[in-house]
Amino acid sequence: MNGTDRLLDVVLADLATENDRLDALVADLPETRWRTPTPAPGWDVATQVAHLAWTDEAAHVAATDPQGWDALVRAALADPARVADDAALAGGAEAPAVVLERWRSARRTLAETLRRYPDGQRIPWYGPPMSATSMATARFMETWAHGLDVHQALDAEPEVTDRIRHVAHLGVRARDFAFSLRGSKPPEEGFRVDLTAPSGGLWSWGPEDAAQTVTGPAYDFCLLVTQRINRADTALLATGPDADHWLDIAQAFAGPPGEGRAAQHG
Repeated sequence: MNGTDRLLDVVLADLATENDRLDALVADLPETRWRTPTPAPGWDVATQVAHLAWTDEAAHVAATDPQGWDALVRAALADPARVADDAALAGGAEAPAVVLERWRSARRTLAETLRRYPDGQRIPWYGPPMSATSMATARFMETWAHGLDVHQALDAEPEVTDRIRHVAHLGVRARDFAFSLRGSKPPEEGFRVDLTAPSGGLWSWGPEDAAQTVTGPAYDFCLLVTQRINRADTALLATGPDADHWLDIAQAFAGPPGEGRAAQHG
């Protein structure tokens, strides 16, 4: 087993933990609670879970079925602003038991697909193509972010752990994508990113002598790159104009930028 295999196993194990925690939160809810609105406009709890199922299914198709993936891309190109919403809302309209079983089946299937995916090959996606490990990391990010929405809707306290390092890593790696998505040329120089983990440790990316830096709590950064918080409500600090602009546009997810969240303070 090489280092890449071991990293994939770590990410898949953390993804399974995140899935199981969210599953435990919603599995025994009465149907009325599945219909509780979440912070995403128009999305209830069932819609959030249906979205996770749909995205897991799409990732499986991307990794295994070129013709099926081409069809998904054509559908996305036909209405890029609505494709995710439409799929989530249609899926979420099903009975909660159906939504839950669909998600359970999709995530199990995808995990096995990623474990078998050939090393060195890339999986096509709505953003840049990804390795199996990167796809697992992206699925962790989405599960964590949408799980936060469900927790908020149900007035449940989310668990904050060092598993969010996967989200932070993806957010850092997606820096150039965020600039390009908005028609801007990515900065040529690397940024130094130093984030304080929930456990108190320091997570760092980029050259130590970088002129432009981002520092602050890793949890705030993860909330920001998944658009679960307004930058004004974070304790993140940027040095340098490009790094400062990055915090205004950062996102860890593929697809068009969303509207984000309104500031809660100040």
